[in-house]
Parts: sequence; structure tokens; C-alpha cells
Amino acid sequence: MTAVLETDHLSLQFGGVNALSDVSMQIGEGSLYAIIGPNGAGKTSFFNCLTGYYRPTSGAVRFQGSEVTGLDAAKVAGLGVRRTFQNIRVFPKMSVLENVLAGGHLRATSNLLSIVVASPGFRRTERQLHEEAMSSLEFVGLADQWNNLAGDLPYGMRKRMELARVLIADPVVVLLDEPAAGVSSVEREELSRVIQRIHDRGTCVVMIEHDVDLVMEIATQVTVLDNGRIIASGLPQDVRTNPDVIRAYMGRDRK
Repeated sequence: MTAVLETDHLSLQFGGVNALSDVSMQIGEGSLYAIIGPNGAGKTSFFNCLTGYYRPTSGAVRFQGSEVTGLDAAKVAGLGVRRTFQNIRVFPKMSVLENVLAGGHLRATSNLLSIVVASPGFRRTERQLHEEAMSSLEFVGLADQWNNLAGDLPYGMRKRMELARVLIADPVVVLLDEPAAGVSSVEREELSRVIQRIHDRGTCVVMIEHDVDLVMEIATQVTVLDNGRIIASGLPQDVRTNPDVIRAYMGRDRK
């Protein structure tokens, strides 16, 4: 297995609290990798370290073999690591299409002069991004919503719009922070299909998810965190029956 994203003895401290302790993980190219664990286990902190929002206290993060530890979030995103968030980040007064186009801003290479004079190169770039945004919306099943205000979309559709905004960037790795949280059973199934389609086209998908049934349905590998440490890792069917995992989930709901 060739690792596209990996951590080496990653630790993160806030004051005297260990959010992550000695987390080493290898995420293979083209995998659909799930990270699960009780509330407060360190899952989102781990994502934040991977994507440059947090700088780890110690350890290393590598992307495609090169160390990216400490790079800021924009630089990590520019390399091809894109993410969604637990709380959807939407521009409610902008159209669905405009929200998706915002995800392509790191690919825009036009300078200020070319924008002001609307140079042929700028117009070509704008047309291309527009086409790719519509293609991303079609991919997630929202092409007919392109001109609606993002703030008017139902919650599940906003989740899919956020996926489209990630996809326009043509990422190497997509990190999804609780994609199915708060959605109806119908939208859960639609999101599941979209995530599988992203994986099927060769993009590596890493997701944090509390819906264990969803994880067991679609993940190719599962790692379980508890108290900032890895307590199990492997195939979904093996992780599900691991005694340490069962103990971590039984009767515990830490904030």
C-alpha cells in the first residue's frame, strides 16, 4: 500500500490536556478510510492537524511522502487536501453555483490587471471554472439547484453542496467531518452514494463519522480513537467486534 497521507507519532496538547497522543496512521491511495470513536476522542483535532488548522505539539504529517507538518491551511489545501467541517460553511446569500465556485479560488491564476480588463485568459478561466462547478453539482445531484440561494436549501442538500465545493478543487484527498450528521434517512442514503462515487473515481476519502452502520457499509479501513489514542485499526468487520472498541462505546458520551 502506498500511503497518500500519513502521520508519525502525532501528539497535540492544549495546556495540560492531551488531545492526541502518539497517533501513527497510514492512509493508502484510493482508500475510503473512516476514523471513529466516542465524543471527545480527538477525531476533529486529528483532522485539524492534517489540514494545517492546528500545529501538532510533536510528530509529523506527510502528504505523498513529503512532510507538511506546520504548513498553514491554505497551503495544505493547495497541495490537494480538501475538507468539509462539522458545521457547514455556507454563504447563505449567494447562489448554490457561487458557493461551489468559491471552492475553486485556489486554482485561479489571474492577476488583478487581467481581471480588470477581462482578458481572454481570465474569461477562459472563468468559463472553465463555471463548467466544472456545474459538473460538480451534477455529480452530487444538485445541478437543478444551481441558481437557488444556498441559504434556502434543506440541510441535507447543503451537505451535498459542500461536497461539490470540495470536488471543484480536484482534490487528491477529501476529508469529511461527520458528513451524515443531522440528515434524514433519505439524505443519508444519497450522501452515502455520493461518497462512494467519489471513492470509485479514485479519490482518497477519509471521514469522521458517528454513524457506525454507515462506516461499516462503505469504509475499506477503520481506525478507532479513544482519549486521543488509537485503540484499534483494521477491516470494518474486525474493528466492530474488537473488545476495546466495544468498551469505548458502551455508556460513554464525553464532550
